[in-house]
Amino acid sequence: MNELSIIQKTHDLIIWYVPIISRLPKTHKYTIGNRMINGLYNFLESLIIAKYASEKLNLLKSLNPKLDVIRYQTRILLDFKLINNKRYEYVSQLIDEISKQLGGWIKQQKT
Repeated sequence: MNELSIIQKTHDLIIWYVPIISRLPKTHKYTIGNRMINGLYNFLESLIIAKYASEKLNLLKSLNPKLDVIRYQTRILLDFKLINNKRYEYVSQLIDEISKQLGGWIKQQKT
């Protein structure tokens, strides 16, 4: 498991997703939009911290629910018709790839 790959994918997700979230209407931009952007940045920071941590497992396990929150917030954007189906499918695929890599990293740390 190359932990740098998950960090790069998360970086790519942020670079692609933050400009979209930033263009939400004001009623959503300052509520769910800010929460999502902060969640994405916090997730990336936690991955980088885990990369250097001597005890990675608990830190990595704590990232699963954070990624799930981002996944559900994305679904809310779709339900409110704030993103289209094509963007939703693309971002869901990115989140799923990150989730699989996180799961692999957790599994590697358990052994």
